[in-house]
Amino acid sequence: MIHILISGVNGRLGQTLVTSIQNAEDMAVAAGVDIRPDAFSNDFPVYADFSSVKEAADVIIDFSRPDALPGLLAYASEHNIPAVLTTTGYTDTDKMMIAKYAGHIPLFYSANMSLGVNLQIELAKRAAEILADSFDIEIVEKHHNQKVDSPSGTALAIAEGINSVLGGSREFVFGRHSRNGKRAENEIGIHAVRGGTVTGEHDILFFGPDEVLEINHRAHSKQVFTEGAVRAARFIYKKDPALYSMTDLFRDIFQKI
Repeated sequence: MIHILISGVNGRLGQTLVTSIQNAEDMAVAAGVDIRPDAFSNDFPVYADFSSVKEAADVIIDFSRPDALPGLLAYASEHNIPAVLTTTGYTDTDKMMIAKYAGHIPLFYSANMSLGVNLQIELAKRAAEILADSFDIEIVEKHHNQKVDSPSGTALAIAEGINSVLGGSREFVFGRHSRNGKRAENEIGIHAVRGGTVTGEHDILFFGPDEVLEINHRAHSKQVFTEGAVRAARFIYKKDPALYSMTDLFRDIFQKI
């Protein structure tokens, strides 16, 4: 049995993760950490900070906020616990901190835990390798009106994935308000839409001469993210210290097919 410590347990994704873990035969929730420990009546202990946690855990899954990262990594390192990091909005300094701690403990990081989205990124990278010389690339992401960060971490991950196979030659352009002039050939346009209760939609558009290719993903519930986090926790359990990603998880899945 893999015992999970959930960071951000009383958020919407945290509570969805509780259900996903309860549905997994090989997992159980050991405890939770949340800045609002009494927001829900959980059947396991919830603490306001990591220093108060008494229960032993095998893996930490984080669905909180970037400002929780230093405390989470310090606790995980002190107790030698692998962690799955799913939060978006990390700064470059945060990412450097993650890389540093990955030298001591196993860390799994993805801006989006959906298997479908990560496959979408891989498909987009392949399409970019073939089409980029003659196609313009645009990314449009849509989310609910309560989402804080913009553009989404997933949209940035898509753009960075595409740019990685193009030698880092593309400039990210966030919207085109107040920009006058023709579109530059080296652009990747990134656009954010907010409204209603949209869980998450990401469209990658390749505009060519007289044709358009779209690679789309639609998340219909938050469970697609928590199910991915469960798979990541199962994957990273007992792994050696390193920074792992969805690419590593996909490789593991393909090896078992």
